[in-house]
Amino acid sequence: MPELSVVIVGGLHADARKEAVARLLTDVPDSVVLHHDLSTATAGTVVRTIRDAGGIVSAGEAPLVNDCACCALREDLVPELLRIRDAGGTRMAIVELWDSVEPKAMAEVVTAGGLTVTGVLTAVDPALVLPYLGNGDDLAERGLAAAATDQRTVADTFARQLEYAPVLAVAASPEADDEDRELLAQLHPTARQVPIDDLTVPAPRRRPLSSLARAALAGFDVEAADAAQHPACALLPADADAHGVATLVWHRRRPFHPERLYAALEDLTCAAARSRGRFWLADKPDVLLHWDAAGGALCVESAGPWLASLPDAAWDMVPPVRRAAAALDWHPEHGDCCQHLVFTSPALDRDGLEQLLESCLLTDAEYAAGRAAWKQLPPAFDTLLEV
Repeated sequence: MPELSVVIVGGLHADARKEAVARLLTDVPDSVVLHHDLSTATAGTVVRTIRDAGGIVSAGEAPLVNDCACCALREDLVPELLRIRDAGGTRMAIVELWDSVEPKAMAEVVTAGGLTVTGVLTAVDPALVLPYLGNGDDLAERGLAAAATDQRTVADTFARQLEYAPVLAVAASPEADDEDRELLAQLHPTARQVPIDDLTVPAPRRRPLSSLARAALAGFDVEAADAAQHPACALLPADADAHGVATLVWHRRRPFHPERLYAALEDLTCAAARSRGRFWLADKPDVLLHWDAAGGALCVESAGPWLASLPDAAWDMVPPVRRAAAALDWHPEHGDCCQHLVFTSPALDRDGLEQLLESCLLTDAEYAAGRAAWKQLPPAFDTLLEV
């Protein structure tokens, strides 16, 4: 075990998160929990507490940075962890994130500070997955905004918390049914789901560790986790259909007509509880576009150029994982340019969704006109992309 293992536990499901943190604190001797309460930001500070199995060890305040509670957390987190490490005697520091704080940014901050993150966990109550994924309320409306400029919603924040973590700490939930559990499995099929209350058989002469503690200490690669979220090489869900929940993987090699796709955005966004991926617009044939929808709201943004549009000399500057992903999906004519969208939802209308998506592609005649003609099509997405 490293000198100090840092484990990040997050999630909007506060009861499940607290249960997971309590379990880790109980199972791993010489552990502490570091928590920053951002709900006090209206008073101009963030309250920091450190506790061990016996209760509160210390408490303090960190001032807001640029009127941003999350920025104060970033500034305060690493120095506190370094202080805990340098004081000695602590095997594991559990960073319990406040409700709407996303684990990606914190894992990167801790790693950049020279500390070892051995696990990132998102705590989940299966019965609450669909209600949270369908909640389009702004975080500010729920008192969960991390800054005055925070424009995130409950749904998109929860989706990112869920999909970033390689381990899901799953609470026992009497209200959850097979549909709830299937939805969780299809949304993040590569995640390791670990019941919070599951105990493993103790090894001889060792204190028994729960499965959760083992997962928290298993190791974490921040660069691999980042790559798994990039739209060019994301580990997207696979096609599935079980217990009333379906995932449609839609992959095509023809670009979208910008006006027809724009006109269909509302129907496409509302067609599934969650949809994401990458797509290709005819009037911007060199730009890889990111599709990210949850809670009835869609975020579309540029993720840089398709590799097919880059000169050979520029390929050396592209991360190997992206080059490998492009090579696996390379087309002799279009390279990595494609549509790769994934829709997951209970009661998904697969046939209707496919028909709508197909209707937004270039027709045979439009496609045959070539790229010079495509670029002359009306730029329907310029406002959305803030070009």
